[in-house]
Amino acid sequence: MKPIFYLTCFIFLWSCSGNQVDDKNCRFLLDIVVHHEINLSLPAYSQLQFAGNSVYIPNIGNGGVIVASTGVDFYAWDASDPNHAPKECSPIIPDGLNGTSGCGNTYNFVTGIIDKNDGLSCPLKNYRIQQNGNILTIYN
Repeated sequence: MKPIFYLTCFIFLWSCSGNQVDDKNCRFLLDIVVHHEINLSLPAYSQLQFAGNSVYIPNIGNGGVIVASTGVDFYAWDASDPNHAPKECSPIIPDGLNGTSGCGNTYNFVTGIIDKNDGLSCPLKNYRIQQNGNILTIYN
């Protein structure tokens, strides 16, 4: 009886272990190592101290990084449209807590989800953020 119980638990845990989107169309972005610090005291990032703002940081990740502030939390996303292979229309232009790529897709910077699905299922590529005083460390 115990071997069947253990086997059932193993199969259940193994089937639940993946948490990534398993969609072959969501494999356009590379897993590039990101480790970057920004100082919220600098003029380029001072707007992140206010809710509903976002900034674009170039030359990080696949297409730069967008950092958004809700006033309580910070979120960091790769600025390349995950629903397309990288091309001229891929960069996402931030506008508050949303951003639109030249490919016509609009994403929410709190959830990372595309606003209009239209059959597209890839969320934005998320990066972690750690805050220490006025310093934000963006990493994966």
